[in-house]
Amino acid sequence: MEDQKIHFFHEGIDYQLKNKTTLRQWIDMVITMEHEEYHDVNIILCSDEFLNQLSLTYLSQDHFTDVMTFDFSEGDQVVSGDIYISLPRVRENANKYASYLKDEIHRVIIHGILHLSGYNDKRPRDRHRMTEKENLYLSLRPKGL
Repeated sequence: MEDQKIHFFHEGIDYQLKNKTTLRQWIDMVITMEHEEYHDVNIILCSDEFLNQLSLTYLSQDHFTDVMTFDFSEGDQVVSGDIYISLPRVRENANKYASYLKDEIHRVIIHGILHLSGYNDKRPRDRHRMTEKENLYLSLRPKGL
């Protein structure tokens, strides 16, 4: 990574991701494996209320979700966009699936990256394919992340 293209923010919550340098390197590897090039990718951890307001404003949907992506790419082989992640939803998923919070955050980050990479999860077949990709990339996480 020549310059920092992956940025982390938080909105309406008090939570900081750990090991950001290693996390950036892992996300960079995932994007590179999926595409030749990418521009800025912003990962924003936020509250349910913040993400629900985005959903209402941009999708006219009034429901809680764990992740929402906004794709800013300008070509087939370019990834660029914002990934909004509801920390309360991810925390609830971690409890539901008896996993660690950081593992669920990483899964949702990769889920968002896959959406920005052109994957969809509306149909069962597509959802299965995304889950397989998520599992693959989670298995490639650096130790200590």
